[in-house]
Amino acid sequence: MAQSFDVCIRGAGIVGRTLALLLARERLSVALVDSAGSHAPSHSDVRAYAMNVATREILESVRSWPDPEHATAVLQMQVHGDQGGSVTFDANSQQAEAMAWIVDVPALERRLADATRFQPLVDVVREPVQAPLTVVCEGRASKSRAEFGVEFNVTPYGQTAIATRLSCERGHSQIARQWFTADGSILAFLPLEGEQGNSVAVVWSIPQEQVQQWLACDDAAFVQKLQEISESSLGALTLIAPRASWPLQQAQAKRWCGTMPGTTNQWWTLAGDAAHTVHPLAGQGLNIGIGDVSALARILGERQSWRSVGDVKLLRQYERERKSALLPLGATMDALQQLFARKESPLQALRNWGMRGFEMSGPIKEWVARQAMGLQPPSGKR
Repeated sequence: MAQSFDVCIRGAGIVGRTLALLLARERLSVALVDSAGSHAPSHSDVRAYAMNVATREILESVRSWPDPEHATAVLQMQVHGDQGGSVTFDANSQQAEAMAWIVDVPALERRLADATRFQPLVDVVREPVQAPLTVVCEGRASKSRAEFGVEFNVTPYGQTAIATRLSCERGHSQIARQWFTADGSILAFLPLEGEQGNSVAVVWSIPQEQVQQWLACDDAAFVQKLQEISESSLGALTLIAPRASWPLQQAQAKRWCGTMPGTTNQWWTLAGDAAHTVHPLAGQGLNIGIGDVSALARILGERQSWRSVGDVKLLRQYERERKSALLPLGATMDALQQLFARKESPLQALRNWGMRGFEMSGPIKEWVARQAMGLQPPSGKR
């Protein structure tokens, strides 16, 4: 007799595995679909994610938070405009341990893989299985979303992100640095390898017409450009990883849930990048995805005993809650990207003036910082 499952999760990346562990904690049996080991941890993966307090708490709750060497605490964030404007966020001013943690993707994937391997309520399978609920966590290019006929409204930014890693002459001092340039590009240096580290993960968002030039050029020319944009803030730079790239977009699925094709009592829903994507300039993409699966697991865990995990009322509740949470953040990221993509001199001067004003804005700056950190307002400041 074939094994039965409560939930089938399509996609065994970070979001899918986190959901599997959260659902298992709710005593639900899970089939986690990992097609031909497609999400096996890769040592050549150059990605790193900025994770906030809320995301850290969720990953710690399922025993999957990496060790300090692979989860570097960010004590300060420095944002530089193209005409002298700047903004600094500091963990001390928020009475917080860190602004965020820069987490090495391969290390996190290994922790999640180990946790799911030893969770008896999670079975890793190669093909989707039938279950009252199927959750699609396949990323922005989800095949299941297309199979279910879901419209995915995409707004291309005309930019591509180039990611790599650098070794720096000087230590990063646990500071995340970001530069907005006059040609519309955005360069981020994210600290790696713990508090004494001197390497950074690089995310360089550049206009589409420049992509081929910077992917095809030799290492010396590439590093020299990064050295120029970063104003040699970390001394001499050395490229220590290959360059990866992906196009940038804002997108959201029109529907987040529905009935499985050919059935009347089995349902599907979307989570993570399969449901939405935002610009990486604030590093919130994975935090939003982890927020999705945390909300879904909580809603399913709190359901009445007689209600199926595939009950449409639960899935509609999840969809409303997460769309509401996504709306202000997605709109803010889109507005910032559009503003800094403009090359007209009056707009460049205006946005740098705005950065200087924001730096001195007090409560507004504090509110933005705590939202990005996943923190609630401090007591007495509701």
